[in-house]
Amino acid sequence: MNFKFVLFFVQMAGVTMAHMIRVTNNCPFTVWPGIQGNTGQQHLENGGFSVDAYKTHFILSPRTWAGRIWGRTNCDSEGKCETGDCGNKIQCNGTLGVPPLTLAEIQFAESDNIDFYHVSLVDGFNLPIRIMPNKYPSKKSTDCKPADCVADLNSKCPDKLAVKAADGSSVVACKSACALFNTDSDCCQGVYTTPATCKSSSWPQNYPPFFKEACPYSYSYPFDNTTSTFTCRGNPLTKFDIVFCP
Repeated sequence: MNFKFVLFFVQMAGVTMAHMIRVTNNCPFTVWPGIQGNTGQQHLENGGFSVDAYKTHFILSPRTWAGRIWGRTNCDSEGKCETGDCGNKIQCNGTLGVPPLTLAEIQFAESDNIDFYHVSLVDGFNLPIRIMPNKYPSKKSTDCKPADCVADLNSKCPDKLAVKAADGSSVVACKSACALFNTDSDCCQGVYTTPATCKSSSWPQNYPPFFKEACPYSYSYPFDNTTSTFTCRGNPLTKFDIVFCP
């Protein structure tokens, strides 16, 4: 049998057992996506790359990959970014960006072909984002619907949460209550690690409703999962779209 044919067959077999992630930048400026695999998972694309305005970048992930993707803004040639910075490097290679940042998180199926995904504002907000399987849901199903935060929270961010550009001219990100106060109760840590003990309504200043009202399909704090967790009964060929500034 021809060796080139065998190699082609092996490559195609690998592709059919992988997910295609299509990263699209609809922002009028360059975005530098960062990628971090969960423990034991690959850091796809070595953890980061750039996507020019209105361009698309394609990624192949392993069948059971799990991890998170976020956008970085205003990065220089050495990788130092105004928001979402992962240690002054373009390829984050395992380092999560510095909050505040908007996270898209995915866990591809290990069994039953059910993929989990959501958008999280637990670490604050820097860019609007949408994550969506490229598969139409049935009218009677909650499967495969988009998870997103499409509002520009920077333009309405409360003063105490606002992160301004270096020259002070504009708000470039919006902190979470955890980042601002750094207490166990605001960060759902220590004795506050259950839904019963971590309730934003009992916090001295209840900021999560600001995020939730603007982005009802995103996590506003760790236990805000009633309307924030999404699933798709996919298969190895299910493609996922991640869109910045949808």
